[in-house]
Amino acid sequence: MALPAQFETPRAWHEIRAELRRSVGESVYELWLAPIEAQDSGAEVLLLRVPADTHSWVVERYGRIIETCATRVLGAGARVHFTSSAQAGQPAIDRAGGGGGTGSGGSAADAVCTFNPRYSFDQFVIGDGNRLAHAASLTVAELPGQAYNPLFLHAPPGLGKTHLLHAIANYVLAYGGGATVRYVTVEAFTNHFISALSSRSLEAFKHTYRSADVLLLDDVQFLASKAKTEEEFFHTFNALYETGRQLVLTCDRLPRDLVTIEERLRERFECGLVADITPPDLATRLTILRKRAALDHIELADPAVFELIARRITSNIRVLEGALIRVVAFHSLTGRPIDLELAAEVLDRLVPPTSHAEPSIPAIQTTVAAHFGISVKTLISPSRAASVAWPRQVAMHLTRLLTDASLPAIGEAFGGRSHATVVHACRRVADQLSIDEKAATVVATLTTDILETNDRGD
Repeated sequence: MALPAQFETPRAWHEIRAELRRSVGESVYELWLAPIEAQDSGAEVLLLRVPADTHSWVVERYGRIIETCATRVLGAGARVHFTSSAQAGQPAIDRAGGGGGTGSGGSAADAVCTFNPRYSFDQFVIGDGNRLAHAASLTVAELPGQAYNPLFLHAPPGLGKTHLLHAIANYVLAYGGGATVRYVTVEAFTNHFISALSSRSLEAFKHTYRSADVLLLDDVQFLASKAKTEEEFFHTFNALYETGRQLVLTCDRLPRDLVTIEERLRERFECGLVADITPPDLATRLTILRKRAALDHIELADPAVFELIARRITSNIRVLEGALIRVVAFHSLTGRPIDLELAAEVLDRLVPPTSHAEPSIPAIQTTVAAHFGISVKTLISPSRAASVAWPRQVAMHLTRLLTDASLPAIGEAFGGRSHATVVHACRRVADQLSIDEKAATVVATLTTDILETNDRGD
């Protein structure tokens, strides 16, 4: 059966990709399926070209899902054929648990991870919330083991930690002169360790990780409550660190907050550089959307769609990009233009709109000043007295948290202060909240008061 006449290959593949994203999830799609390309065969099948180094894995694990998604778009008679070809610039496969003499039996020890070429430093959008993490990651990629070791990236889910790990790996593979890179999640590390114990191949397991020039470990918070795995990783960490090899770790919390992990390991996490990533501001979110649209060749009927999505999705980059993908998929399936009407309709199903706009800076200043018993005039004055400086820093922190105002705009609203002063204020408040329960309660109360006042429209 030939492909339906109304489907051109590029458009058909675009719609199939949207179906795949929904079926397997964003992270699996980006890691394994995004590099697949559709060829215009003009015959009875949809020809898909899979990078040579992941061909067997992708076809075995995801071939049936791809075929199912293709039939949803093209009809029950559609056929899919997979072909293999090397992709320019595609990094070599890294076996997260293999090597060292282990067999290939499809066990946890043989899991394959190939680094996503789209997760590069060039494609990473830099903003105030991730500037330090990006700079540190690039430095580590350029000088493994010589700069920040270990590098500990801390952020909530969906803010780019895994992107940076893949970017480091891609950079080292391209420019590292043959350096070995290993990427593994704690879950895969644990499964490999258990498999090595049961198969009496512990020495091969140790060699796999301790021979790496760069070890990238994702989600270290999951070491909690895994005593034997934690012990093994402690020795792996020491073996790599003492020989000058690079470690990069990601986590959804700070090392000091990993209370169920042994103190000796937490101390090692903190002995290098801890770099946090915070949710992107409006300008960064807009840049992310525009860059993703350019990468996927998405054309909008109204550029204001970017701003609508960026204002609605504020705290998670994966959800932000997913919202754009969903709008584009709806456009592909219905033929409607990508305009504000379509975007609002799709977003209302995904993230219902809030009843009111974000709080204003004067409203935040008024609430904070009243709580601390000072006037707004005093709050934004040049005074450096402790009784004024702390409330001012809290107000700056809440403005950064509750609005999309840029750092320079916040500084201007607080008496013409500099970008650096605002950054310092926000960091000081964040540090204080982590050690002072009373301060945390005050800020939480102020946040609630500001939002409730805003919702009432006072």
